[in-house]
Amino acid sequence: MKRKKRINVFSLAFLDCITCGLGAVILLFVIINAKSAARQETVTSDLMAETTRLEEVVQEGRKNLVTLRNTLEETTVQVTTTQGLSRRVIETISPQKIEQADRDKDTLAREAHINKLKTDVLSLDEELRRLRAGAKTEDDQGSSLRPFPGQGDRQYLTDLKMGGKRILILVDASASMLDETIINVIRRRNMDVSHRRGAPKWKRTLATLDWLVGNLPADARFQLYTFNKSARAVLSGSEGKWLKASNSEELEGAIRAMHKTDAVGGTSLFHAFSVAKELSPRPDNILLITDGLPTWGRNKPKGTTVSSAERLAYFEKASRTLPKGVPVNTILMPMEGDAWAAAAYWRLAIDTRGYLLTPARDWP
Repeated sequence: MKRKKRINVFSLAFLDCITCGLGAVILLFVIINAKSAARQETVTSDLMAETTRLEEVVQEGRKNLVTLRNTLEETTVQVTTTQGLSRRVIETISPQKIEQADRDKDTLAREAHINKLKTDVLSLDEELRRLRAGAKTEDDQGSSLRPFPGQGDRQYLTDLKMGGKRILILVDASASMLDETIINVIRRRNMDVSHRRGAPKWKRTLATLDWLVGNLPADARFQLYTFNKSARAVLSGSEGKWLKASNSEELEGAIRAMHKTDAVGGTSLFHAFSVAKELSPRPDNILLITDGLPTWGRNKPKGTTVSSAERLAYFEKASRTLPKGVPVNTILMPMEGDAWAAAAYWRLAIDTRGYLLTPARDWP
């Protein structure tokens, strides 16, 4: 019996097919894997670039953070310093506020005192005029060194101390001597020289000086100085020297020079009173013609305006430069807005044993 041929499913042809299919699968995986790797490298490169950029941003942020921290520390130090200065300023201001309040109280008390002094001055002046009006002595009529033309009886100022062996006459030649009101002073000081010399108040000042010089003792020596921001002898070349009242040439020369003087600038009483120390021997009587408290001290004021308190301080400093024992006789021609002047010169007259006179508009 013929044997049947056995069929082998794992024949060579079958294995070839299996192998080919497996190879195709492997090839497919290799291709897919290669594409995936290429795509992954592209994505990874982009991510790395983004990561690098973010790291740079973070680094820059850290630098800025350090800068901000340093700035914050500096600001904190400045705030602390400012707070310390603020406390110090507050501590400094507090006593000044208390002092200012005390000064305000003193000012009110001083104003009340000044008003009382003004009343006393007016009362005494009225009493003086009543007692002396019309009283002419032989000396009044015949002892004048030079004639003085005038109207009526003008000899009621006989209590003015005209005596002395050496008499210093100080005449205020500042711009305020042009008028009694501030607005007119400003207006007149901007005029030409002829108008300034023709100002009514300045002409009264010169007339007052004429009367004083005409009533000097015949055996006395005198010196005539004007002052504004500085002081100078009216008669050129006579600085520091005494002139003879009996010498008509020196007397008339001083008067003529005075009539050519122009009233300008501020007022420094310090320089005026300093003249008393420059003369040798020193004067034994000072006659002062002025209209108020000084606006300058030894030097020019720092600001453009000068307060009443500052003017009073200038006056007190100037008064301390006067020689001891020399009477100061003041003829005051009041100025608008200078309420403390009368009281200050009244006190100066008392301290030096001199006189304070406020003449009428028609005197001398």
